[in-house]
Amino acid sequence: MTAALLAGLLAGYGIAVPVGAVGTYLVSLTARTSLRTGVCAALGVATADGLYALAATLGGTALAGALRPVLGPLRWVCVLVLLGLAVRGAVTALREYRGHRLATRTAPAPPGPARAYAGLLGITLLNPTTVIYFAALVLGSRATGPAGPVEQGVFVLAAFAASASWQVLLAGSGALLGRALAGHRGRLATALVASGVMTALAVRMAVSPG
Repeated sequence: MTAALLAGLLAGYGIAVPVGAVGTYLVSLTARTSLRTGVCAALGVATADGLYALAATLGGTALAGALRPVLGPLRWVCVLVLLGLAVRGAVTALREYRGHRLATRTAPAPPGPARAYAGLLGITLLNPTTVIYFAALVLGSRATGPAGPVEQGVFVLAAFAASASWQVLLAGSGALLGRALAGHRGRLATALVASGVMTALAVRMAVSPG
């Protein structure tokens, strides 16, 4: 259970830490409205991450039974997927930092808490990287051994909690820390940290006995 908890926390932070368009919008939304609205928006992002973690866990369990004969080679495919996501994130962040291409958005009237939650939930659900990321983690971990319903539940809840804690931190920091993280250097630093987390997960998966 402890392993599932740690895996879920790492997975949640790995997908949540990069401050991209959603994180930047979350910070600016909180600065323009209120902490309540920002926290609701942050929970919308975390809910999407949790739903994808749940879908990947349930789907991974079903796929693991059908793909059991090739789970060994599949683990290495998952390792490569995670490494690819890590490299892609780092390269993109470096390119944007060097080119100083930060997206600027002109937003309409800021939404209320309910609309903020629904809006950020929908935006995050449209991000295909999230489901690919969780699917790779879950399918890769299946190659090292089965996981019961309790471990699956702990993994999903931990991933949600990690994502929620980071998004709420962004919302709560608002105009102070949040704007720093949404700047050139902040976005570069968070992207590189997240790439490091993904790389560590891939290495851990590769060296695990299976």
